[in-house]
Amino acid sequence: MGTLFSRLGDFLHGRRPWFDLPRLLAMPRLIEIRNDLRQKNLYDTEEPALAKADPVAVDPKLKTERTMSGTHNDLKYPRMGSAGARFGRNMPLDKVVPDPATFLEPNPRLVSRQLMTRHQFQPASILNLSAAAWLQFMVHDWFAHKKHHLNEDPVEIPLEDDDPWPHRPMRIRRTVQDSAPAGSTRPPAYSNEVTHWWDGSQVYGVDVETLTKLRSFTHGKLKMEADGKLPIDPGNGLDLTGMADNWWVGISLMHHLFAAEHNAICDMFRAKYPAWTDEQLFQKARLVNAALMAKIHTVEWTPAIVPHPVIKIAMNTNWNGLAGENLQDVFEFLDDKEVLGGIVGSKADHHAAPYSLTEEFVAVYRMHPLMPDDLTFRRLSDDSVSEQRELPDVHAGMTRSFMNRHSFADLWYSMGRMHPGAIRLHNYPRFLQDHTRDSGEHFDLAMIDIFRDRERGVPRYNEFRRLLRKDPVKNFEELTDNAVWREEIRALYKGDIEKVDLMVGLFAEPLPEGFGFSETAFRIFVLMASRRLKSDRFYTDDFRPEIYTQEGLDYIRNNGMKNVLLRHMPELKPVLDKVENAFAPWPTARGN
Repeated sequence: MGTLFSRLGDFLHGRRPWFDLPRLLAMPRLIEIRNDLRQKNLYDTEEPALAKADPVAVDPKLKTERTMSGTHNDLKYPRMGSAGARFGRNMPLDKVVPDPATFLEPNPRLVSRQLMTRHQFQPASILNLSAAAWLQFMVHDWFAHKKHHLNEDPVEIPLEDDDPWPHRPMRIRRTVQDSAPAGSTRPPAYSNEVTHWWDGSQVYGVDVETLTKLRSFTHGKLKMEADGKLPIDPGNGLDLTGMADNWWVGISLMHHLFAAEHNAICDMFRAKYPAWTDEQLFQKARLVNAALMAKIHTVEWTPAIVPHPVIKIAMNTNWNGLAGENLQDVFEFLDDKEVLGGIVGSKADHHAAPYSLTEEFVAVYRMHPLMPDDLTFRRLSDDSVSEQRELPDVHAGMTRSFMNRHSFADLWYSMGRMHPGAIRLHNYPRFLQDHTRDSGEHFDLAMIDIFRDRERGVPRYNEFRRLLRKDPVKNFEELTDNAVWREEIRALYKGDIEKVDLMVGLFAEPLPEGFGFSETAFRIFVLMASRRLKSDRFYTDDFRPEIYTQEGLDYIRNNGMKNVLLRHMPELKPVLDKVENAFAPWPTARGN
């Protein structure tokens, strides 16, 4: 079967783009692209190489439970993918050497002001706002770079005379480089403060100390107040959870929902296995909850933001295989064949490099335009408006006081009735271009997004395309079909198409029908979305009843985002019954 898909892909290569082909021809082409990326776009950055473990010395408990720090997912190489491990690369290491001489060419603050500034909100009408909150929720599970303090050799960004920024020059923190062995000739690398695995670390944390604060130590559950809300962390005034950065009402709703879902899974297991200890209940519930989140992202969120018919097939194939769940029950041998039986339950494989998330993966997930500036909150009972707020009014330390005025059902309904922003130029949130943290740090995140790619050696747009074996754009006319943007980009980059930053190109590039973000970015998704499953033994070799229990596997199979929402807010049923995908726009509640 793999050979057949490869031959079909080879036949179609170089002709019509895969997204313009009929479905039966597009799938083999997409699979051929993914297999090519697996061979040519995975590079290890660890120095020295990961150390091998003595399999005899492995604690049996490590074979059946995820560790907090992400170690021992690969039992042969325990540190692979753990917190503190380096980000890998999707590009050859000689192509990702940062060039400080180009860090300010053109000035990233000018890129932000002239190309990113939102003059009028451009909605992503195919989605509801929970899709933006979900993405942030997932990103908190995947990556976090460590930054220097602002007083430790900051980067100074010169400002134009007409720039209203109150401090001159603008100063931003540098990313902390991982220490390199003496004599290393490799480009700088950066470590991940959270685990690289898809393990729910945003809910549970990445160390025992954090988790201890979150657990009730009764029936495996996480702490919840009597009113169904998470406890408040006295240290920061935010919800007590595994990752509370960049807090706002949307991310709080996600954390509340999946902490409650963890506890519901504990109840399910306790009813079936009353003799289980608190620790047994917690560990199994964590496995199931993390897998459920991974499934929702794969088969629900991704097809919502990229509603191309082939993508829905491809994402379901990643999880279930072309044969589908029912046929897997009948033909269990299909699980050994990834395309037919799905990645989940297949054999683990790291392909060309040890598993890690990558700097390029981080770069293409710079999707801050999804965030709106203005929010409208409604009542589920009659769709009437209860409050209109700007996003800063419902973020950071003001989040909980705002949420206390509304029911969870009303807040979720409001999210379902709002749109996020389109991932395009001139649609960056105003509040993130002029944002002050509770710590007092003042920054322009759009400018920082541009600078971070340069600082970390992420290739600029055309080189990025070349290294993915996509044709570079020949001119600014080919870069974008928006005539105004075209001239703005041309002027800012002084007519040099090769200098256009990756994020600018991704936001400007014409979108194929059924795409919520660029097809160039999607190439990294094609590779890394499957890799996050294929490398993780808890989604491959150990996705089996002996590890999850049959009840756990059935729970994952039979549940999705709508089920989770309705389990905790059944009053949403009249609305959710009218949508196929919970991340698509919700209908009005009037008349229910």
